[in-house]
Formats: sequence, structure tokens, C-alpha cells
Amino acid sequence: MAQLFGKASNFVTEKLGKVEKPEADLTDVDFRKASFDAAEYVGKVHVKNPYDHSIPICEITYKLRCAGREIASGTVPDPGSIKGNDVTLLEVPVKVPHSVLATLVKDVGADWDIDYELILGLTIDLPVIGNFTMPLSKKGEIKLPSLNSFFG
Repeated sequence: MAQLFGKASNFVTEKLGKVEKPEADLTDVDFRKASFDAAEYVGKVHVKNPYDHSIPICEITYKLRCAGREIASGTVPDPGSIKGNDVTLLEVPVKVPHSVLATLVKDVGADWDIDYELILGLTIDLPVIGNFTMPLSKKGEIKLPSLNSFFG
């Protein structure tokens, strides 16, 4: 009986491993807006759905790391769905309090930007397989808001 179960398990694992899955790419992180208490950035994720039907997105988790430490994290619950046979653009808003940005003064330097790493977990509900999380990350530099951002 154990051999039969093992063979069935291997068969299912092999077949599910060959099933085409959606692909995602974290393409950009941009400054969106500044308020008096925080700066808001947005991560742009392009998700390609190979299926004819839309796929629900369960949640998107995020962590923003700068200067070797985590400065923002959170979850975007139920952000919608991925269109069938199409590429869907998802925008993940990340709010960073100014008090946290002020602690990164050494990294800011003369160019008024910070080095970052944005780490996302895109959890989707695939038929038959269930919840599937795609890990994504991007490193780069983001500009800090200037006074013109508040008054311009």
C-alpha cells in the first residue's frame, strides 16, 4: 500500500511540476507622493497569466529594506485578480514615515537617494494546486521627496 501511495504521490508531483504557472516581474519602484507624515512609494508588478480565466490574488506582502534594515512592511489584502491570457499591472503602495527616512541620512549623501531592496510575496489561488506564493525582489535607488513635493 505504501508503494502505491508513493507512486501516486510522485506522479502527481511530476504532473503538477509541468503545469504552466503565472509569471511575475517586479519592474519598478517609484516615488508616488509625500505628505507631512510619510513618503509613499509604489512597486510595479507585471503578472502574466497563461490561463483562459482570471486568477484571484489572495494577498501581496512586502518588505522595504534600506541600509541593511527593514524600514517598511505590510500586506495588501485581496488586491483583485489577474486577467486571463493577459498581463496585469499591479501597484503595491509602500508608505515610509519621514522619521524612518531621517535615520538613513548616511545613505542619502549628496545625491538625495537611498539604496533599497523591495521584497514581495504575491500569493495567488491556482486551480487544483491551491495558494501559490511567487517571491519577487528588486534592488535599486529611489529619490527622496524634496520640498517641492510638498508644495509643488
